[in-house]
Amino acid sequence: MKSSIHDFVIVGAGSAGCVLAHRLSSEQNTSVMLLEAGGPTTGVFKDMPIAFPRYVLRRDLNWNYQSEPEPYADNRVIDVPRGKALGGSTAIYGMVYARGHRRDYDDWARAGLSGWSYADVLPYFRLSESSWLGEGKYHGGKGPLEVRIPEDNLMYEELRAATLAAGYPVTDDLHGENSEGLQRNEMVVTRGRRGNVARTFLRPVMHRSSLVVESRAQVTRVVFEETRAVGVEYLKDGQVHMARARQEVILSAGTYGSPQLLMLSGIGPAAELSKHGIKPLVDLPGVGQNLIEHPFLPMAWRALPETFECAMRVDRAAVSVLRWALFGTGIFATNGAAGSLFLRTAPGLDRPDFQLICPAVQISAGNVWWPLVNKPAHTMVCALSMIRQDSRGSMTLRSANPLDPPRISFNLFKERSDVERMIRGIRAARAVYNRAPLNSFHAEEISPGDRVQSDAELEKFVRSVGAITQHPVGTCRMGTERDAGTVVDTELRVRGVKALRVIDASIMPNIPAGNTNAPAIMIAEKGADAIRGRRLPPAEGIP
Repeated sequence: MKSSIHDFVIVGAGSAGCVLAHRLSSEQNTSVMLLEAGGPTTGVFKDMPIAFPRYVLRRDLNWNYQSEPEPYADNRVIDVPRGKALGGSTAIYGMVYARGHRRDYDDWARAGLSGWSYADVLPYFRLSESSWLGEGKYHGGKGPLEVRIPEDNLMYEELRAATLAAGYPVTDDLHGENSEGLQRNEMVVTRGRRGNVARTFLRPVMHRSSLVVESRAQVTRVVFEETRAVGVEYLKDGQVHMARARQEVILSAGTYGSPQLLMLSGIGPAAELSKHGIKPLVDLPGVGQNLIEHPFLPMAWRALPETFECAMRVDRAAVSVLRWALFGTGIFATNGAAGSLFLRTAPGLDRPDFQLICPAVQISAGNVWWPLVNKPAHTMVCALSMIRQDSRGSMTLRSANPLDPPRISFNLFKERSDVERMIRGIRAARAVYNRAPLNSFHAEEISPGDRVQSDAELEKFVRSVGAITQHPVGTCRMGTERDAGTVVDTELRVRGVKALRVIDASIMPNIPAGNTNAPAIMIAEKGADAIRGRRLPPAEGIP
């Protein structure tokens, strides 16, 4: 068995792992090894933002997970795309930048998680960010993560007018004083290229002698001496290797990978481990539980002839490709969305419970079309994301074989409240899209359809079509000692063992109201400081 030794061994080069490698390898006399099961992203259009739908399900960049049959969603098996590449899921994601609502983090603090209020985490959001709004009270101006909005109009003015007509607010900054309403779509795009964390955080520091990156290296277990983590075993080129850690092992393998590795290493529900012939080291019942995902639903209308999908006509697409390649500008330098609308679907709610992502270009419009040959049927779509939900799922082992995928159960729409909320979301989307001037872009609704109006009909549609937004969190939940279901403490240390942390989206006790990439990066920034014994002072003057 080949072996190496480092101060820190990080498992997973996704959003959290790349940030940790960047920060920890900057320390003097500190060596870091970063292990990633996937390799670099390949393909002519891998960096083109508008081409992201081509990459979401590309099998060579994906773990290709699937859920178990979902009992409350017509027993359907749900595809679970997760990135298997340098950059993790940022190699395949839609590049939307959203932090969630400030009250989400204040809820964490009220539950006893000291140091995780909105005032505590805001400095870490700012640390990573270089915002189009410039540096200020709520934004950073010097971080590696470039947050931009589309330069082209992309239907935004029509969407804005329709939003106001439907009675919903608009804002210039969802991450400022008011985290509600419609804003131009914020994207993580670096000079017109996809904002992969491997590009923004890892590539600039690859030259450091303190950092070793091993790709196509799949970690199979954490190695312990008594209850201290001393390294990991991993497979590479058909051989077993050992990476030893003088200081700590850090799991950043994501909401599915991190709990799977814990269980394979003897940390998790003792009965579940024993069932697979794994000797329990620490009985932690919370490992793999509390799986939370934002339910997703697509709506669609038959678009009128002159929509933005005309941009995919071969001659216009060729011009857009050249503009993107030469200047990093134009519609192909965007993810196709005009804006994101965060709204409340019922009176009395204290924060938004729904997000409408409003593409000006159909999400599936990845293929160009040729006049007089294959002109497509134009479609206008809206992506509905339920950003507050009550159903919870779980992730368990399929076997003791680390190469077997885990068993994933979301329990989508188990709770009646989630079905009712999704129906309200559909009605909210209709209220916006059927208002002028946005309604001048489309004809009849085709999904779920103009005739589908009653609660019973809409419920049937929700259960037959609803899926996930690819925002999994919660399976290594952070909590206090009094809570038997938690996996890590507020410093992200795994309970019951030494020198082992989990630092990724799996530690979230509840899901933020928005896309989860930015919060995962914030967690890594905060975790890197916790390892180094530092803490940025809380933000001041935040209402």
